[in-house]
Order: sequence, then C-alpha cells, then structure tokens
Amino acid sequence: MLSILYLPHSFLLPLLNWCGDVGDACPPQNQDGSVAVTINGAVALPGVERETWTRQMDFIMSCVGFAVGLGNVWRFPYLCYKNGGGVFLIPYLLFVFIGGIPVFFLEIALGQFMKKGGVSAWNIAPLFKGLGLASMVIVFFCNTYYIMILVWGLYFLIHSFTNPLPWSTCGHYWNTPNCTQDWRAYHNQSSVQLLSSTPSNMSSVPLFINGSSMEAEGMRSPVIEFWERKVLRLSGGLDEPGLISYEIVLCLIATWVLVYFCMWKGVKSTGKVVYFTALFPYLVLVVLLAHGVTLPGALDGIVYYLKPDWSKLGEAQVWIDAGTQIFFSYAIGLGALTALGSYNRFHNNCYQDAFVLALINSGTSFFAGFVVFSVLGFMAAEQGVDISKVAESGPGLAFIAYPKAVTLMPFAPLWAALFFFMLLLLGLDSQFVGVEGLITGIMDMLPPKSVLGSLRREVVAAICCVICFLIDLSMVTEGGMYVFQLFDYYSASGITLLWQAFWECVVIAWVYGADRFMDDVARMIGYQPLPYMKWCWSYVTPFVCVAVFVFHVVNYKPLTYNTVYTYPMWGEMIGWMLALSSMLCIPLTVLYKLLRCKGSLREVSILLLLLLLLNVCVFHSARCIFVNSKERVSVDFPLCLNIRAAC
Repeated sequence: MLSILYLPHSFLLPLLNWCGDVGDACPPQNQDGSVAVTINGAVALPGVERETWTRQMDFIMSCVGFAVGLGNVWRFPYLCYKNGGGVFLIPYLLFVFIGGIPVFFLEIALGQFMKKGGVSAWNIAPLFKGLGLASMVIVFFCNTYYIMILVWGLYFLIHSFTNPLPWSTCGHYWNTPNCTQDWRAYHNQSSVQLLSSTPSNMSSVPLFINGSSMEAEGMRSPVIEFWERKVLRLSGGLDEPGLISYEIVLCLIATWVLVYFCMWKGVKSTGKVVYFTALFPYLVLVVLLAHGVTLPGALDGIVYYLKPDWSKLGEAQVWIDAGTQIFFSYAIGLGALTALGSYNRFHNNCYQDAFVLALINSGTSFFAGFVVFSVLGFMAAEQGVDISKVAESGPGLAFIAYPKAVTLMPFAPLWAALFFFMLLLLGLDSQFVGVEGLITGIMDMLPPKSVLGSLRREVVAAICCVICFLIDLSMVTEGGMYVFQLFDYYSASGITLLWQAFWECVVIAWVYGADRFMDDVARMIGYQPLPYMKWCWSYVTPFVCVAVFVFHVVNYKPLTYNTVYTYPMWGEMIGWMLALSSMLCIPLTVLYKLLRCKGSLREVSILLLLLLLLNVCVFHSARCIFVNSKERVSVDFPLCLNIRAAC
C-alpha cells in the first residue's frame, strides 16, 4: 500500500498541484494559543485567534434560533396528522438518528475543527471546496426570499391592533361583492394546493384551504380576500408583475434594518439578541396552548393529531415525508451551522451539543402540534365541519387558517397579535443567523491583505442586506407571490439540500476519512463519539439521501399556484437555473481543480482513481504523515499525499 510513496517526486507534485490555491487545506487554529493544530499532529504553525462566543449558551441559543423555525410550527403538525398521527413518530425518530443528528453534528464539528465558515471549512478536502460554494448559494437564496414570510407576518401584526380585525369582516375596499362571513353555510369544502414553506428549504406540500366550495358558489371568505387582494394584491401570473405595494416595501425595509442590527457586530451581538428571539416564542406557545385547550373542540383536535393509523407505515410516502422533514427542519446543507460552530472554543463538546439541539428541535415540533390542533379543533367545531377540512400547513396555516380561527375567539386582536409576534420572532432569528452564516463565509474568503479583505464586517453585512433587498423588490409586486414560489420550490428545495447532504457525508467519510474525522473530534472533545456516527456518514445517511432524492426526481411535478395557475415553461427554466446554480458548484469545482493540474491527462486520471479507491486527502503543510494501518512514515514535502490504507 505504501508503494505510492516511492513514485518519482516529479510525478507527485504535478498530481498534487490541483489543490495549489493559497489557503487550501489550511490547518485549524487554536482558541487558547497562537498555534494551529494540524492533522495527525504533524506540525504546529502560527495561527490567528478567531472570535468566539461570549458564553457557550450563546451558541446553543443561536442554533436553536436558526434551526427551530416556522417549519416546526406549521409543517410538522400537518405531516404528523396526515401520515398516521402518532405512528408518524416511528419513521420520524428513525430518520432523526440516521440522518438528522449525524449530519447536524458533522457540520458543527467541521466548523469547530477548521475554525472557518461554510466555504473555507471545506479546505479540509480542497478538491470538493465546491461544497462550501454550494452552501453559500443556497443560504443566499434562502436569505433573499425567506424574509418575505417575516414581512407578511409584520404586516398582519400591525393590522392586529384594530378591532374588529380587518380580515374578519367584509365591506372593505379590497373586498368583492361575493365576500361572505357566513362560513357555516358553506362547509362542504375540498382541498386546494397552496404553497408551504419550512425554515431552511421551504418546499411545497398539499394544503386544505377553507372556502373552496364557497368559491365554487361564487362566495369568498374575508380572510382569503384580505390575504390575496390586500396583502398580496395577486396578479394573473408570473408574466404580470404589476405595481409595487409600498406598504409591503416599508415592512420589507423595516425587517431588513432589524435583521442588520441583530447581526452587524458578529457573534457578540447575535449571541445577545438570540436569547429573546429564541426563547420568547416558547412562552407564546405555552400561552397559546393554555388558551387553546380551553376552547370547545380542542380535545377533538388533539386526538385527531395523535390518533394512530398503523396502516400508514406501509406507505412509502410516509417514510419520504419523515426523511424530508428532518433534512428541512434541521437546517442542514446551508453552511450556517458550520459558521456557528467555527466560533466555538476548540475543546467545546459539540457532540453533546448536537444531541441536545436535536432534542430541542424535534421536541418543539411535537409540542407545536398540540398548539396548532387545539385551535384547528376549535375552528372545526365552530364551523361544524370535520377537522380534515381545516387542517393546513405553511402559509395556509399562518395567513389563512389561524387568522380565521382567532376571529372566532373572544379578544381576537390579542390572540392575533400574540400569534403573529411569535411568528415574527420564529422567523427573525432563522433569518439573521442565516445572514450571519453568509457573512462569515464571505469574510473567511476575502484575502486579509487585499483591499476587499480590509473591509469592515459591518460594510460587508450592509452590502449583502442591500443586494437581498433589491432582489426582494420583485416579490412585493402584484406578481411577487409567483416569484416567491419559484425561489421556494427550486432554490432551496428537497433536491438541492439532499444533494448537498449526500456529498458532505461522502467527502468526510470517503475522501477525508471517517476514522480520521472521528480522531479529530476526539482531539476536540476528549473522547471518541459512538461509532454509529461514522457508519451513518459512510453508508446509512448517503443511502437515505439518495433514496429520498430519487423519489423527489421521479415524482417531480411542474410548479403550479393553487392548482389553477400553471407556470410557463420559461418560468420553470428559471426555477431549474436556481436549483442547478448550487448543485453544479460541486462537480464544476472538481473539474476546475483537475483541469488546473500540471500533469498529463493520464496522471490526472490516476489521481482521480486514487481519490475514489484509496481515500486520499491532500494538504498544504511543511510536514505530512503517510498513514498505514501498521506503520507511520514522516516525510517533508511542500505538498504531500495522505493515504489511509484499506487493509
């Protein structure tokens, strides 16, 4: 196995020059000294100390704020009831342990070990640095369109301080003559598909919107008219952008200013703000549940939420929904978790943190189901319909079902304001931590001695926020919802996130080496994690990603809005360009690195074969170690090859 070491030096160097960019595979830097720890402890180099969290709880709260978001409240409860109630927890918890926790832990540990953000952390395997670029593209798209949910939430919050609520009655200038408040007369409703979003990816799921039979009769609910005619001012399609809504623009400006000042000073400011934005929604959830269980029909709603249907376990869709929800709700593949982990102290127990955060994330999803279905049970009882007729997910729950439900409650403005304030906070910390991940990645990439490298963090953050704001202007027009749905359906869809998670596991397990990464983690936390982690990275999680990825591709359906409007072909092409802009970063970067090799095509092919078969990792350093299962040989090269023997 060590015979490769005796290849002529002139052959080795051309093969290894594919990773010759300055800064590739830089060793990580200590937090408690001026030295950097290198792989296998081969060499100690001077390092620059990186900013760290003031308290370790700042990191926990930031991860909670980022990963625990709107998807936990408005998507998981719907999926649980739809897929067999309590039975859904079986595949869900299985995917938590074989998909969610392993990749969640991988991203945090990678950032903590390399002391770099989402892009530069992948210097650990320079050939696959495109993984970092892909995550930057995805999180940029997420930051761009996810904020629109906060904007709509802020708009509803402002209008909650009126009595009666503007969406509870007809007679406003935005209402049509067909607007009616008599919902009981039109309770025979059918399903309509509406956009559904989660905090990290925002994919579409089927929803059930009250009032579809009313519309068949020519009648429309005031809450639907407020949403479509007042808030969205919905046009006829993507090719009809229409005018900008200046009320929504003001909300957009206010939201971006709030996001900017939450994270402009880095983790020192983020770590303080997130205590409120992450914890207060839990208080509101408890208050809403305490009120919800006192309402008529609440118990029926909770029973409907948990009632087990064991036959559902035999349906493939149930397992796919469980796996998809895990990758979405755990905010995997966005690079933000890696950025947050990079601010940890080197010896922080990130392994323990991963399990604690997983418990909080999934526990919040389960608890939110009681809040949602207690209210939906009340709503069904008040309207005299089955709960399945009012069960919704995504914006359908946030901006139609729940606003309608609060109009049936005493002190409706109070409960509306509480709900939308909670919605705003749930999305706000996901938003500014996502922007933090983007800024961290950019700052790590800027050459420190260049003009760009001298830019202050506050300036870079402002530039990013302004660019996102300018793109968002396309979503505050009359056709803005169609643009929003394009971003939602394609740019951070299940396909892109699963592709990202698959390659993260493959690169760490088969290129860098799962055992080597486990040793690196042990160096940080002081003990070896359970071996099930490396088994998941090497086999189980990639298989799960491929299976769910193939399912999404095979079952792909063209994008529609409300099952009525079908996007034109050019609109779908724009959507696929958004998706491929991140997915192609990985293979194109590999191709670029290989084409820059100074060796012949034959030599490059041999290197690629080594990468696939011998688990090769290339490093810049003054000293490297060739590792074999029986012996270690230390040699000096400017560039050197680290081969982990298969025997």
